[in-house]
Amino acid sequence: MADKSPLRQLRETAGLSVREVARQIGESPTNVSYWERSGQIPRSDALAPLAKALGVTVEELLGEPKPRRAAIPGGRLGQAFAAVAQLPRRQQDQIVQVVNALVAQAAPKS
Repeated sequence: MADKSPLRQLRETAGLSVREVARQIGESPTNVSYWERSGQIPRSDALAPLAKALGVTVEELLGEPKPRRAAIPGGRLGQAFAAVAQLPRRQQDQIVQVVNALVAQAAPKS
């Protein structure tokens, strides 16, 4: 099997399906799938929404090196962070405690 296309890799890293990406950017799943399979660059009007949905820059979509500053996570993680950011501080602190406990639990033991 051939290597995954860069667009497919970005989509999978964001934890999104073709259908989820298509819904978020207002395109058909067929178009997203075509861009992945063919390696064709999406239309210019789809680049910015696609980059936002995947949590990357337009430059990264076009194959440019990743900028030094990290972009806000895309996909489900980015959506979860955005939702948490809207909660009151007390609830945010509780969520951070749970996440820190899960990360500590998943960390490899030395």
